[in-house]
Amino acid sequence: MNLVTVSGPPSSGKTAVILKTIDSFQKRGLEVGVVKFDCLYTDDDILYKKAGVKVKKGLSGSLCPDHYFVSNIEEVVQWGIKEDLDLLITESAGLCNRCSPYVKNVTAVCVIDNLSGINTPKKIGPMLKSADIVIITKGDIVSQAEREVFASRVNTVNPGASIMNVNGLTGQGAYELSTLLYDEKANVKTLVGEKLRFSMPSALCSYCLGETRIGESFQMGNVRKINMEDKKNQ
Repeated sequence: MNLVTVSGPPSSGKTAVILKTIDSFQKRGLEVGVVKFDCLYTDDDILYKKAGVKVKKGLSGSLCPDHYFVSNIEEVVQWGIKEDLDLLITESAGLCNRCSPYVKNVTAVCVIDNLSGINTPKKIGPMLKSADIVIITKGDIVSQAEREVFASRVNTVNPGASIMNVNGLTGQGAYELSTLLYDEKANVKTLVGEKLRFSMPSALCSYCLGETRIGESFQMGNVRKINMEDKKNQ
């Protein structure tokens, strides 16, 4: 079974791109499944079901969605194998720019849109920097010059990635993407013992553990304070 991890900021067009790409796989007779990871709510599973795709969803609730992803990815892989899938796609909520759900030796795709701002590639962190493929969406809404500047910013952050423009509405570029995602020789049987490409945030603070009170006396664990002093007084 092939395994692909797709992540990206909210509303960047991940689900639309995945659906158009799956259509290309289905025309080739491949069995594709999706597991959608999100925080509080998603109805994307309904869209996948309408497209005839086997789908499961997991909501992390109060937990970091990427921590939730890592804690459940092995069970997800075993589900895909049980369903006899040719390709399993996991879609992450991508809410934490410090986290990254990518696993070594598993194809990693980051979806980012042209409307997010030209400085966004610098803000996303390992979710973009450690991806194998970067998909840029909503290119039909901006000018050619804006598309080129945005793609250049992405390339500066991750020069080793394959950068593609895909239209989640028309499907333009989806077939080309599908040719990069499926490897007939790949056969993932388990992820036990595999490692993340990038570590999760280091340690915990009191607010991670449920503290709601404000004040230094209530702050424990990994706490970082902003320097409010004027530089001339330092």
